[in-house]
Amino acid sequence: MGMNEIRAAIEAGKARLGVEFGSTRIKAVLIDEAGAPIAQGAHDWENQLINNIWTYDLGDVIAGLQDCYADMLKDVQAKYGCGIKKLAAIGFSAMMHGYIVFNDKDELLVPFRTWRNTITGEAAEKLTALFNFNIPQRWSIAHLYQAILNGEEHVPDIRFMTTLEGFVHWKLTGQKVLGIGEGSGMFPIDSNTNDYNAEMVEKFDKLVADKGFPWKLRDILPKVLLAGENAGALNAEGAKLLDVSGQLEAGIPLCPPEGDAQTGMVATNSVRQRTGNVSAGTSIFAMIVLEKALSKVRPELETITTPSGAQVAMVHCNNCTSDLNAWVKLFGEFAEAAGFKLDANALYGTLYRKAMEADADIGDVMAYNYFSGEHITGFTEGRPLFVRTPESRFTLANFMRAHLNAAFASLKIGMDILIEEEGALVDRIMGHGGIFKTKGVAQPVMAAALNAPVSVMETAGEGGAWGIALLAAYMADKQEGLTLEDYLDEKVFKGMPCETVEPNPDDAKAFNDYIVRFKAGLPIEKAAVECIRL
Repeated sequence: MGMNEIRAAIEAGKARLGVEFGSTRIKAVLIDEAGAPIAQGAHDWENQLINNIWTYDLGDVIAGLQDCYADMLKDVQAKYGCGIKKLAAIGFSAMMHGYIVFNDKDELLVPFRTWRNTITGEAAEKLTALFNFNIPQRWSIAHLYQAILNGEEHVPDIRFMTTLEGFVHWKLTGQKVLGIGEGSGMFPIDSNTNDYNAEMVEKFDKLVADKGFPWKLRDILPKVLLAGENAGALNAEGAKLLDVSGQLEAGIPLCPPEGDAQTGMVATNSVRQRTGNVSAGTSIFAMIVLEKALSKVRPELETITTPSGAQVAMVHCNNCTSDLNAWVKLFGEFAEAAGFKLDANALYGTLYRKAMEADADIGDVMAYNYFSGEHITGFTEGRPLFVRTPESRFTLANFMRAHLNAAFASLKIGMDILIEEEGALVDRIMGHGGIFKTKGVAQPVMAAALNAPVSVMETAGEGGAWGIALLAAYMADKQEGLTLEDYLDEKVFKGMPCETVEPNPDDAKAFNDYIVRFKAGLPIEKAAVECIRL
């Protein structure tokens, strides 16, 4: 579309808006009827550690949303010379999980507890045993039950429990709903009924019956909705709250609010069975859409759903690029001290490409990238390490390849369980995240690690805000009768450039050999955790 056509579409109220609350940035993406981004805005923010709880102030949530929307409006004005009065649809997304609870007066009972908190170990363990279903510490139900186990005074007063995007959606529409994918991070979902698992709900209510709470679990959970369903409309108060300039009109339909895992699936067209995606950044996680349920409880694997309710196995690792980035920064400091100032692209590109010259056995050096704990390998804390012997071939290429391999090592361990032990089939894996920006490096390394083709699209960098904008567009276009899978294939991603790298058999074997050495060296990491105390 040309500039005049885009301006006309915006003024006619045909654009669709997606907003995602990430851990360090709130991002808004405005798209046209074909799903192409036409404007964006952002607001930077950070979580806070208050009384040993990682949290965001809900006042900052609204202020950040308003600033992000205003920034997007500036982009629209600068590019097209117009404002926004109407939109075809809006969608909100955010970091999954966490705990936000209100009383009957809609008052917040305790500060928002984010996914980052690891304070629910006892509850997660007991609920996993009760349900015979893996309940990670991040999940909302684990936070709720831990509060009950702790005897926290606020629990009897709870009348509504939600997550971050559920809170924002409620404030703008009055509707207490979630997309089914985000709902699956609050409480297990039955994909046969596309609702919370009734048997597990009953077990939980019986578990806490002796407490005499004036609520049952379903009373306080938001309703779950499928992709394409209408989740309410922007009310007058919500319009004023979102757009402080007062231009935006009420009545705009909203799609079900979804989690960042689900918007990542949409943004990489990985919602169909036997497809998957890997998001690589500070943490790394893979999501594979399953054909059948897992055979048993596996603590390394989580089960959530797509926005359409299909079961997804998630391998979530806390550590990916933090240690790698730290070393790149160090080399950047050296280059600058030597009189060579390199921009980030040149610095990362030079070091990443050097890694591809490494020896097959990486010179018998080893890196552990554990900034924090890693449940895949049984660590509650981490210490970044680089290990070598006097005989190791300590070259820059081997050094960098060891750290690149480390970024994918824990993920491979979890994926091996899913593919080799559970027999999950994967036809295509999409990669997205900054680590893939340097072509010909992270993509073949991950293909070797997973022994599967890895594809990267040009749009992968658009992220979850684009993904939730596409879900809003799908709701607006639902009258076309397409499933979400077909809608993405035919209306959004058809003909979109995509680069696929097949695994090199020699590299795949080398990575398997590396993982054997990586596992064998884990006691070194354990000793570091035990001995290095600051």
